[in-house]
Amino acid sequence: MQTLLLTLLIIISCTKKPDLNNNKILNLALTADISTLDPAVSYDGASAQLVYQSLETLYEYDYKKRPYKLRPLLASRLPKIDKSRTKYLIKIKKGIKYHPDPSFKGKDRFLKAQDFINQFKRLAFIPTRSSGWWLIDGKIRGINKFRNKAGSDFNLFKKLKVSGLKIIDDHTFEITLIKPFPQMIFALAMSFTAPVPMEAIEFYNNDLSTKMVGTGPFLMDNYNPLQGALFKRFENYHGLLPEFIKVNYSLIKEDQTRWLNFLAGKIDILNLPIDNFFSAIEDGKISKELSQKGIRLEKAPTLTYWWISFNMEHPILGKNKLLREAIAHSINRKQYLKLFTNNTGILANSIYPPGVPGYDKSHRLPYNYDLKKAKELLSKAGYPNGEGLPEFNFDTRSTRAKSRQQAEFIKKEVAKIGIKIKIHLNTFPRFLTKAREGKLNFWYDGWAMDYPHAENSLQLLLKKNFPPGPNSTYYSNTKFENLFKQFSTNTLSQKGLMEKMEEVVEEDLPWIMLYYDSKFILYHRKIKNYVPSGLINNGLKYLKLGS
Repeated sequence: MQTLLLTLLIIISCTKKPDLNNNKILNLALTADISTLDPAVSYDGASAQLVYQSLETLYEYDYKKRPYKLRPLLASRLPKIDKSRTKYLIKIKKGIKYHPDPSFKGKDRFLKAQDFINQFKRLAFIPTRSSGWWLIDGKIRGINKFRNKAGSDFNLFKKLKVSGLKIIDDHTFEITLIKPFPQMIFALAMSFTAPVPMEAIEFYNNDLSTKMVGTGPFLMDNYNPLQGALFKRFENYHGLLPEFIKVNYSLIKEDQTRWLNFLAGKIDILNLPIDNFFSAIEDGKISKELSQKGIRLEKAPTLTYWWISFNMEHPILGKNKLLREAIAHSINRKQYLKLFTNNTGILANSIYPPGVPGYDKSHRLPYNYDLKKAKELLSKAGYPNGEGLPEFNFDTRSTRAKSRQQAEFIKKEVAKIGIKIKIHLNTFPRFLTKAREGKLNFWYDGWAMDYPHAENSLQLLLKKNFPPGPNSTYYSNTKFENLFKQFSTNTLSQKGLMEKMEEVVEEDLPWIMLYYDSKFILYHRKIKNYVPSGLINNGLKYLKLGS
């Protein structure tokens, strides 16, 4: 009898109902190391995945509308812009609560207009080393004066005011620009301008690299830059509560490991790795085997694109255009596209990506794969068959196998005309550090658009954005700069100005364009309302639970 009872107890314990909350945990993978969580510094896709879950901005992009359209998020309405197009009156929503944080000393803290001013000042404050300074440099009245006066003095940072940033009341403030800047509205949807309370700035000594004090739908519960991050739903969120109660990010750098974890149900959404493409896709559709397992497919263009960059201050690479042209003609871009995207990417034909107003699909780049021409150009450059050239450093963006393979491909291509390169493998944070310190010479480069406007691409080539800004090529051209000044304030004839600037860049050749990204994304049946985007980073709150 005792044996029978014991057996029944074992059966009952083994048939215990599963925890239904497990289905409400969203499991995702990070493909690269996280460099920072500071909204003033974060400027890469990996950190954006985390930052936008906890931190919010005045405006956000509509989750489903294409072309992309902005709408209020922390703001109560779109800004009121005066006739001069230089004054933005912004009203924010009332009663928005911050996530609990030690800097608040156990008290509830609600969003105030001053929190936005704090962040604008952090972008300008030199010790912050903000990657977003370019966004407001020379645009907001008094911001450069503040930067120069404050220097590295934290007391002056707190004390000094910016003439173009005016508090009307706790829920209203005004931004005054030096001259019209039509893209300002996009800047207010970027994490660079997310609000930060002064209490947090003081408590963490202006170092928010591992802390996020936000108002978003998810608050960070645990963070380890070598492993990942765990978020939990913020129950006092001002909007509709997400259906997922937790979001678990695991750092999984290798494609094959992510693929196996996805098949095992340990990752819910996956950008399909190239090596697994043909086992997952049949005639452009998801395979029958995966479909029967409840796995779904979304094909989506992105606003991400890739190229090869040169340091234009390098004494040889940067000063010899014929050499750069020879390299451009030595790279088989179509073969690159086949090997590393299975032809899912689109061969680049312009410095602008598709989806940006003014992009011309009929444009043609001034170089193509032609070894004979490449050798002729190299000879004209003064280095026949590469004689007399040193070995150049080529930097990767990660230590992943794919990054190594991409670098090896470039190495073999240029070797065909006698050019030797040495591959330097970097973790992604190390790559970003080298870029911000201007220590790159020749590298695989790319950009994920911050907003759908050509200005966001072109600012990568402005002199004022030399490192630590995003112009890690040190490219500088007076004609380009003058055209950009017209473009940034002119809402008319922008396409014509875009064409002229592209001509200048192609003539100087700081970049060799490769391809425009396109994603094949797989996800499990537990997820509904999934709309992929190359621009929206805060979309997890819109996901619904499937069955």
